[in-house]
Amino acid sequence: MKIAVMGAGGVGGYFGAKLAQSGCDVTFIARGKHLAAIQANGLKITSAAGDLHIQGAKATADPREVGPVDLVLFGVKLWDTASAAEEIRPLIGPDTAVISFQNGVVKDEILQVALGKAAVVGGVCYIAASIASPGVISHTGSMQKLVFGEYGGSRSERIERFLAACQAAGIDAEISDDINKTIWEKFVFLVALSGSTAATRTPIGKVRAHPQSRQLVTGLLQEAIAVGLAEGVALPDGFLANRMAFCDQLPETMTSSMHGDLERGNPLELQWLSGDVSRRGDKLRVATPMNTAVFNILAIHSEGKPHA
Repeated sequence: MKIAVMGAGGVGGYFGAKLAQSGCDVTFIARGKHLAAIQANGLKITSAAGDLHIQGAKATADPREVGPVDLVLFGVKLWDTASAAEEIRPLIGPDTAVISFQNGVVKDEILQVALGKAAVVGGVCYIAASIASPGVISHTGSMQKLVFGEYGGSRSERIERFLAACQAAGIDAEISDDINKTIWEKFVFLVALSGSTAATRTPIGKVRAHPQSRQLVTGLLQEAIAVGLAEGVALPDGFLANRMAFCDQLPETMTSSMHGDLERGNPLELQWLSGDVSRRGDKLRVATPMNTAVFNILAIHSEGKPHA
C-alpha cells in the first residue's frame, strides 16, 4: 500500500514505521527539527517489543510532493485538524481512505466537512508513544493496537487491505462493524482520565484512591456516557462499572497526555474532550456539570505557555 502519515508523532511515527518496515510505501509528513532528523538519520523507534530504525525513511513537509495515496494515517494534534485537513487534499484520490487516530469524537466530523464523507474511515488507537527527541519515537508498555471501520459497517476492500497490511507489519489490528460506538467507548474513558488527572495534576493511582477525586472520575464518566446515549450511541449496559473496573487496573503512575501537556506548558486538547462533552450536553439538554467545571478550571491553560 502507498501510505502517507500526516503527523509523525508518537502514533503516526510508530505505526508508520512498522508499516514501512514490512514493505509498505510510507511517506512521513512532518515539520521542524523532527522532519530534519528523519531526513538526515531516518526514523528510530525505541520499544520493549523491539527497536526499529527506518533508514532512508521518506519524509517531507509538503503533501504535494507525495501525490495521491491509498491511505492517510492522520495523527496531528486536535487543534491542527482543520488546517491539516486542507493540507492533505493533494493526497486524496477517488478511493483514498483517511483514518484519524486522534482523540475525541469531533475529529471525523471535521474531516468529513473538509474532505467529504466518502474519504473518511473511523479509527481508534491504543498505544503509549511520544517523540523522545527529533527523529526518535519512544513506545512504552506493550500495547499497540488499531481498530478501524467504515461508517455504516461495510467491510470495504480498502479496509481489508489495510487490515492485511497491519497484520503483515505485526500490528494488533481489527475491523469494527460499529466504529462510531468504538470511538465513543474510548472517548468516554479518555474524557474521565484526562479531565481528572489534569484538573488534579495527579496520576490516576492517587486520583482513584481518594474518595472525592474518585467521585470526579465517576461523574465525568457518567456524564460522557449520558451524552453518548442521548446521541444514539449504543453504549453497553453496565459500561460505567466496566470502565471504573478498568480504571482500577491501570498502573498507579499512569496519567494522560493532557496532564503531560499541562505540565510542559503545551496547548491542551481540552475543548475536544471535556469541552466537547459540555457543548454536546448543552445541545442535547443533558446535564454535564463536572465536565463543564473541568473545562472552566483548565481553560486558562488551554493555549499553553509561550516557549522560549
